Amino acid sequence: MMKQGVLIALLCISAAAIAETSKPHFVAKPSNKGVLGKTVSNNVMHNTAQAAGVSLKQGEKVYHYITASGGLAFSDSAPQQGHYQVLLFDCYACKPQSSINWNAIPLFTSQYQQQIADAARAYQLEPALIRAVIHAESAFKSAAVSKTGAQGLMQLMPATANELGVSDAFHPEQNILAGSRYLSQLLKRFNGDIVLACAAYNAGASRVEQYNGVPPFPETQAYVERVQILLKRYRNT
Repeated sequence: MMKQGVLIALLCISAAAIAETSKPHFVAKPSNKGVLGKTVSNNVMHNTAQAAGVSLKQGEKVYHYITASGGLAFSDSAPQQGHYQVLLFDCYACKPQSSINWNAIPLFTSQYQQQIADAARAYQLEPALIRAVIHAESAFKSAAVSKTGAQGLMQLMPATANELGVSDAFHPEQNILAGSRYLSQLLKRFNGDIVLACAAYNAGASRVEQYNGVPPFPETQAYVERVQILLKRYRNT
């Protein structure tokens, strides 16, 4: 758990404005302070937590807000008064300051081999890409549910699952087929660009188009980088 209290950041904010995504990484209380309308860069959050000796665990809520003295604060509890934002790290590979060594973490090479092979054949995808996305989304936990409601191995949002004809998002075969179909659609939409397709899988295709590239959300940037690492490793197995 995070240490109780406020972690005062002595760094400047230098990221683009927040935009809602299909898998929101911010749930914000309305704020009239413009500085809270910006995201915090990966390095700011990582360096601040590291300097304070704090290790944030997967799935924890992190509150950030401006103190009375004007500093940027991080805490595991909301301030008693004033406006704040809550950062939610939902998918397995989405936490910007994760301490996991993604170049060395054990791979899941034997799970769901037939289901992944069937989905890869049906939607003309690399099995390694499907496996990398599953690893990044849920660490191969078929019962995984995120705070935003994404479900199963490939973390399908209920609306997406419904559109893809999924009756049980926790059924491995249904989830992998639907997630792979969606991933295939994104690859076609972005002309086969795996980086953009993965960014769209996390943040939404409209956000990728809006920013003409990977959106400036710490969660999405971390996710895309780690999927690429996992993809390379799964290709070599």
